[in-house]
Amino acid sequence: MSLAEEFLLLAYDESGAPLTDGTHLDNGLGGALLLELALAGRVDVEDKRVVVLSTAPTGDPLTDQALAAIEAEKPRKAGHWISKLAKQARPRVLEKLVTEGVLTVEKDKVLWVFPRTLYPPATGELPAVEAAARERIRAAVLGTGPVEPRTAALCALVAATELDRKVLRDLDRKRVTARLKEIGEGSWAAEAVRKTIEEIQAAVMVAIIASTTAATAGSSA
Repeated sequence: MSLAEEFLLLAYDESGAPLTDGTHLDNGLGGALLLELALAGRVDVEDKRVVVLSTAPTGDPLTDQALAAIEAEKPRKAGHWISKLAKQARPRVLEKLVTEGVLTVEKDKVLWVFPRTLYPPATGELPAVEAAARERIRAAVLGTGPVEPRTAALCALVAATELDRKVLRDLDRKRVTARLKEIGEGSWAAEAVRKTIEEIQAAVMVAIIASTTAATAGSSA
């Protein structure tokens, strides 16, 4: 299962509702696609820009679409690609998980008026792949020393989007924060991966500032 799929599953609760806002969720998914390519050795960062090292398929359609998009443009900064990939990532990842029978789709209304779409587990229980991802993150945070790259990347994603506050809410906050920082800065991370993690955090912050500024401007108009 791809990083984007694991991240999305972690970002939804048992009822099928997102645990975080769209800004954090979508930028996390855009970052997950870029991280997947970096871990697979398909892209790297040179002079602060993402460059394609190989166009060989990864085996995951969504990741390969992201690679094709990057290959079709001139080298750009990681932040550009995180924002661009984030725009369509959520519906595509949700559709894939529904098609594979991991999630299902339900419609209801909030306060009997506002329609919403939920994506609860298809079996009514926590998907095995999500349970395994949670266990990997938990073991990494409670452990010491190096963490294998894919788990470390997933830890970096939940930290960059502050999803760790939900996923690891039963653990000591100071310990979680310190350990996630240690994992994110570990020697497992190649330059492309490390830069992507930094850009996810920056993209989330920029998007939040932009939405707050827009809301403020709207209320004062």
